Amino acid sequence: MLSSFSRTLMRVAKPSMNHVKFMHRSAPVASDHLFVHRDSPENNPDMKFEFTSENMKRIQDIMVNYPEGHKAAAVIPALDIAQRQHGWLPISAMHKVAEILGMPKMRVYEVATFYTMFNRDPIGKYHVQVCTTTPCMLCDARDILKAIQDNLKIKCGETTKDNMFTLTEVECLGACVNAPMIQINDNYYEDLKVSDVNEILDDLKAGRVPKPGPRSSRFACEPITGLTSLTEPPKGPGFGVRDDL
Repeated sequence: MLSSFSRTLMRVAKPSMNHVKFMHRSAPVASDHLFVHRDSPENNPDMKFEFTSENMKRIQDIMVNYPEGHKAAAVIPALDIAQRQHGWLPISAMHKVAEILGMPKMRVYEVATFYTMFNRDPIGKYHVQVCTTTPCMLCDARDILKAIQDNLKIKCGETTKDNMFTLTEVECLGACVNAPMIQINDNYYEDLKVSDVNEILDDLKAGRVPKPGPRSSRFACEPITGLTSLTEPPKGPGFGVRDDL
């Protein structure tokens, strides 16, 4: 016969279905677009890619920073140079980088598919990336995204018919203090309102380069209400050090 303690233990060890917890599982990815290359007329291994003499010299200058046998460490800057030259990163450019650095093509693919900075499909002249992660979301990033869609007449993942703009919704771009913000090519535009977005896009359409940075009164990422420290000019070298030192 079981003791009262044993019966109690059995009841605790065998919970009812009302108390069973199920593991959460993310939804399966519906596409392998991010990882797998598919040959297309504008992106296939038969397309020739050669670095310009200027860019080839830049890659060689980068390679000398690494000892013999470790040239593969230059793969990220080499891919970046290829993308800047071509506008995006075709597979033939990846093959050229593998050839120059003496590394397996698969290792180059691994890098190019891991980092979202590399665009393996054609994009517009201006790549508009909208951050909608939590800090930007709390500062009305959805309104910013809608304003861009309305201005350009495209949705996320699309390119305008004139190949001027590509719109992408992205994860945190690291400018949370200046939310909401967007990145266009190499420039950050921060502390945005809907009117700012329209002004920036209209400037680009007109061939003007809008000034990057905060669109508010801030210089960088200091408190929006004003500085609370570093309010005086720096004292300079030697300040507070004994005269005999």
